[in-house]
Amino acid sequence: MSFSTRETIKRFYINLIRLMHRPLMKKEKEDPYHAVIREFITLSREDDSSSVLEIGSRNVTGVTRRNMFSHCGQYVGFDILGGDGVDVVGDVHELSRSFPLESFDYVYSISVFEHVLFPWKAVLEINKVMKVGGYVLVTSHPVWPPHELPWDFWRFPSGGFHALFNEYTGFEIISVAEGLPCSIYSLVQDAPAHDNCFYTLNQGVSVIARKAGDFRGDLLKWEVNASGVLETMYPNGEVNLSP
Repeated sequence: MSFSTRETIKRFYINLIRLMHRPLMKKEKEDPYHAVIREFITLSREDDSSSVLEIGSRNVTGVTRRNMFSHCGQYVGFDILGGDGVDVVGDVHELSRSFPLESFDYVYSISVFEHVLFPWKAVLEINKVMKVGGYVLVTSHPVWPPHELPWDFWRFPSGGFHALFNEYTGFEIISVAEGLPCSIYSLVQDAPAHDNCFYTLNQGVSVIARKAGDFRGDLLKWEVNASGVLETMYPNGEVNLSP
């Protein structure tokens, strides 16, 4: 079977599935995942002199988020690799090496935390560079195909963020929601749950947390270096969302 034939069949099935699910589909403005992102942008409008840090700012999809915060006084793009949209190159596990303590009013990352080897360490580093009273937005995926391999480590249900943003890490959760609903279908004949296709799974999760104070350094320590665990580098190429 030729490549063009496979693509034609694939497109046919995708369109058929979309047609079958049309009564269940909702618009983006009705989706809770996007609502939390809009809430964060609204919060950032409270002070036009505020500073914003984007973690994972490299523009690999042709779409930049920088213009969503044009009302802010300072915007810094941070990424593990250099490129379009990146002002500072560094590792989020060592974020405080790149910026002075309590530098930013707002910190956010879109679809980054699943690629962070030690997300709990990243949260502590974010705490260091944020001002008290500032807000952080993190979006990720409860369900998503493997991508940006080999650096694809985690999936996050909404409840998982309570382990990352809490009084011990110096945060309080303001909003958290899952969205981008989808369905799955088992391709294993003797799978124990063939009716999974009737349940809704969510592809996106977003959380806003407020920095209430410093994290509990006497309790929370993680001296392990990511480079000491990994033998690979983050893939230097275009984003690939395919399995």
